Amino acid sequence: MSIPKISIILVNWNNVGDSVECLESLRQCTYPNYEVTVVDNGSDGEDVRLLRERFGHDVRLIENERNLGFAKGCNIGMRDALDRGADYVVLLNNDTVVTPDFLEEMITVALRDEKLGIAGGKIRCYEFPEVIWFGGGIIDYRTGSTPIRGSGEVDRGQYDEIGEVDWICSCFMLISRDVLQSVGMFDERFFFGWEDVDLCVRAARNGYKVLYVPGSRIWHKGWGVNKKQRLKGLPLYYATRGRFIFIDKHFGKRQFVSSWLNFVIRFPKFAWDYSRITEQWKAPIYITWAILGYLRMKYISRARLL
Repeated sequence: MSIPKISIILVNWNNVGDSVECLESLRQCTYPNYEVTVVDNGSDGEDVRLLRERFGHDVRLIENERNLGFAKGCNIGMRDALDRGADYVVLLNNDTVVTPDFLEEMITVALRDEKLGIAGGKIRCYEFPEVIWFGGGIIDYRTGSTPIRGSGEVDRGQYDEIGEVDWICSCFMLISRDVLQSVGMFDERFFFGWEDVDLCVRAARNGYKVLYVPGSRIWHKGWGVNKKQRLKGLPLYYATRGRFIFIDKHFGKRQFVSSWLNFVIRFPKFAWDYSRITEQWKAPIYITWAILGYLRMKYISRARLL
């Protein structure tokens, strides 16, 4: 049996330091048939030049003229990967660090099951290496939330079983060629956030398995002192807008009503807690802006169909 070709895709945007560390860890990858592509999303500085000088012909660079969003940046990389004959695509956030053998078990599991469409591994916190960042995703169709198993827990092996989950984080996501060709790629309306949950739901509804493979492990940054900064402003806007795009797209009428009521009831506490944690008191403004953005997007979409 031939060894599947894996195309690993990173999206970089004004963050060359993290990208360099991720790419250096990928140089130690022991999987025998892989390539790495970096999609630069219109970085302002010298990111592309520095990456080209540091990695030369080891990394394929795709340059976008502006920031097209994470979802579209990934799609550009994935289309290129399919054109280059990839059997599987692996999406990695550029602020991750991998273990040398992070691909082996996942590919072994994928080859045993032809219905596996999407898979992801155990993600730990870079700043606290024994703390879980992601142990599989759940969708609560009553509230519209997407809780992460094990997030913030010390890893004592409590999420070490391979099994189907509702969603896999695009921070570390393997996608089969079949899924990309039959189900499609990321919905670019999400821009940043929820694109992974949406793709997993679409894949599962088309008969593909979404699998958590804990033997494949990486570390992800953002749990330490920088977490407050990463949560402020636009990330809250896109997370909120994405949530309602997702609910509108996938929920039945009762689920839709239930999730909106839950949001309205919990909004005051959420806004207070979020503002207190991030020390930024503009959370209600960004949330309101996001809801208006969702409604505007929905209205424009319907108007184009008329």
